[in-house]
Amino acid sequence: MRRRSFLKAAGAAVPAALLERLALGQSGGEASGVEPVSGEAHVVGQGQDRFDEHHPLGFTTILFRVGAKESGGSLFAIEHRGLGKGGPPEHFHLYQDEWFYVLEGNVRFRVSGKETVVGPGESVMGPRRVPHCFAGTGEKPARMLITFTPAGKMEEFFRAVAVPNGPKMDAALFARYEMRYVGPGIVG
Repeated sequence: MRRRSFLKAAGAAVPAALLERLALGQSGGEASGVEPVSGEAHVVGQGQDRFDEHHPLGFTTILFRVGAKESGGSLFAIEHRGLGKGGPPEHFHLYQDEWFYVLEGNVRFRVSGKETVVGPGESVMGPRRVPHCFAGTGEKPARMLITFTPAGKMEEFFRAVAVPNGPKMDAALFARYEMRYVGPGIVG
């Protein structure tokens, strides 16, 4: 499938009501109407984790860029650094929309059964309840920004799995964090 066709198809999967909520700054989930914890700006430097922590995943290292509490639960943002030829299993989120923005390198995505390779400056939307996965591809590792809205249990999930010798990514683990395991991910 051609990239433009894939991106159009993925964009069409986002209901108009969701786009309206995003434009109005509403999540439509549990976090609706929740105020941020503080009104302070938090600058996170290049290559830094918001909490000065280390989150290895085997196929990548994750930096927390925006913590869930900082947005009152409406957003959680991470950065993948050194995304190699691997990625998560195919899965979907029950309550979170997931937006991917490729900063460097190339990333192969599968969303709703359709695959495409996305490069720097391009993005992909993974709507809630739509199966998706990704993997770094190409000679050089990729770097990618991912946001989850609302934040839900995603920060808790990454704190549990992005540790040395983390737990097996299986159906039981995903269910604990309001996701569903669909099957194996993309082989880089």
